Amino acid sequence: MKKNVVIIGAGINGLVASNYLQKNNFNVLLIEKNDHVGGACVKDSINYNNEKIFYPKGATVLGMMQKFIFDETGLSNYIETFYPKTPKLVYFPDDNEPTRIFQNIKDLEIELKTKWNEDGDVEGFRNDENKVIDFLQNLYKSGDSPNIAKANEILGNELTDLWIKGSAYKLLNNYFNSEKTKLYMGMTVTESGPASIYDEGTAFTIPLMDSGSIFNGYWGFVKQGIWEITEKLDLINRELGVDTILSANITTIDTDKKKIYLSNKEIDFDILVFATDPETPSFLLNDDNSSKKILDKELIGTSGKVTAFFKNPVIWKNNQNKNYDSTFRFLFSNTSLNNFEKSSQNAKKNIIDYDPGYIQVYPEGAAQRKMGNFEKLDKLILFTKNFSFSKNASSLSKAKDEIISLLSNHIENIDDLVETIFLTPKDLNEKFYFPQGNIDHMTLTKNQNFNKRTFSTNPDSNFYQYFNHENIYYCGAASFPCGSVAGTPGYICSKQIVEKYS
Repeated sequence: MKKNVVIIGAGINGLVASNYLQKNNFNVLLIEKNDHVGGACVKDSINYNNEKIFYPKGATVLGMMQKFIFDETGLSNYIETFYPKTPKLVYFPDDNEPTRIFQNIKDLEIELKTKWNEDGDVEGFRNDENKVIDFLQNLYKSGDSPNIAKANEILGNELTDLWIKGSAYKLLNNYFNSEKTKLYMGMTVTESGPASIYDEGTAFTIPLMDSGSIFNGYWGFVKQGIWEITEKLDLINRELGVDTILSANITTIDTDKKKIYLSNKEIDFDILVFATDPETPSFLLNDDNSSKKILDKELIGTSGKVTAFFKNPVIWKNNQNKNYDSTFRFLFSNTSLNNFEKSSQNAKKNIIDYDPGYIQVYPEGAAQRKMGNFEKLDKLILFTKNFSFSKNASSLSKAKDEIISLLSNHIENIDDLVETIFLTPKDLNEKFYFPQGNIDHMTLTKNQNFNKRTFSTNPDSNFYQYFNHENIYYCGAASFPCGSVAGTPGYICSKQIVEKYS
């Protein structure tokens, strides 16, 4: 007899889990409190000359998704993607021209030596990182739980200690001697939140953020916009037979009777899966003990986002190669690891509202043109560090002006800028329910990374279990590996449910 699975939360992980469970002989009901699916992977619009211009409201780029998930869910039949194969461009305050981050390791070694005087082991870093990435991708595919003993067995004690258990500071200093190289290679340590580079376990964030296989470790774009991922997956799931309730108001959940009570109906379940932020389950389950444990964790996020709209295609200064229009750019304000750490921790401790660290520039408009989608306005997405959690965007207009001013140093036609949409961590919390504004729900610190990225009281036997609730699971972005529009937690969780109940 088929088991009834109820999944709460129709973001990417809820949608992926629904897809796999429905195809593995479960009856799946997906419940979402919003009137649309997508979670943080959704669109919004502005009006320009009486026309709607759509843009990615939350998530922007696709990178951590696994290629097998993209294929097996059926997404690859509906979604067109693009990732720039041109070198990424990195700008530091004292650079006359950007440094090119080549994919070819020999070209990269020459560039880093020439621009940043790097004479460390660049090739060794990439080779060792790839070993860790291969380990992670095999872990994802097999649906196994992260385990230090398994890492030691496959990677060896030395790589496990350095890349999974160790600090980012130790890792970066092991391979590099240029502060600029260390900054570029280590910036993802604070991607989720203001984790300290000196904290054990933070080294793992570096290979983690490169572990997507859809673009072989790189990041890319979706034609029309990244919201197509969740919208199309919702349509695929409905065709498979997944029932979906939108605008749902859950009043209570009775775990003894295995019933969910909505404002207008009651629903029976055998298995309950939360694909939400980590605070929602404890609230709906009326579980004060789990709520207290979650609040004791580091949830804080420090990333802001500015979407900039231009009436003509952006013209980059000193842009000799037009193919570089769609490349990723990184604008650093920090110039040393010490400076990087200070800026990050200032935001975490709420010492300053905005302490410039770095800006990742995603050329959304240029990427759309590469895919044959020509839009009325060009769009740049400026993913920006470091903001405190104290204020909304409306109170930080000076910070936004500072971001645009820095951008203007690199753009010829800044006067073509016609609109900006600015979101701070506090805005992200209010719009997407990110606890403390953290897109991955928990900071990737030593106690919340790799094998610790679980709420289960029984992680060895039931990694995605929600605390001690035997038939209740959690696969939101706060679970292993993390969010970032991956769907990987939803996949691994569903695989472990299939193995247990089939």
